[in-house]
Amino acid sequence: MKKLILLCFAIGLVSCGASKTVRVSKKVIKGDWVLNSITYNQAGTYNATLLNDAPKACFEGSTWQFVPNNNTGVYSINNASCASGERHFVFTIQEVDAETGLYDFLLKPTNEKHKSETNQGFRLKLAALSDTNMQWQQTISVSGSPLTINMNFIKQ
Repeated sequence: MKKLILLCFAIGLVSCGASKTVRVSKKVIKGDWVLNSITYNQAGTYNATLLNDAPKACFEGSTWQFVPNNNTGVYSINNASCASGERHFVFTIQEVDAETGLYDFLLKPTNEKHKSETNQGFRLKLAALSDTNMQWQQTISVSGSPLTINMNFIKQ
């Protein structure tokens, strides 16, 4: 009976951990990134506010730091014509399809460093991740039609 309980506990412990693919992704995402470009899947001019914070032009060139061991990070808007400064967040990578390697990425702003999360979160698709590049995608509705925003990062 004791061995059965121990076996059940061990199986439960292993099943609660993150998958190997997610653990590897967290190692890759760790560090400093630059959001070098934001594109759309359709031609046109859009006035989108990203992460309920700032327009596209403010985010391009922003620097991002990810600390996966505690799922926190900070991004800094560096554009002089925007409200610049650091913004703290917590993040989670959730596995969607281990075969394709595509994930949902949940980013939640925090009030300040090590403070509580806001009630707002943003689900983004982690569409590509390598040692040097990362792409997030967010699909929004514009006049009833889907529009995909591509956020392209380069690792520093």
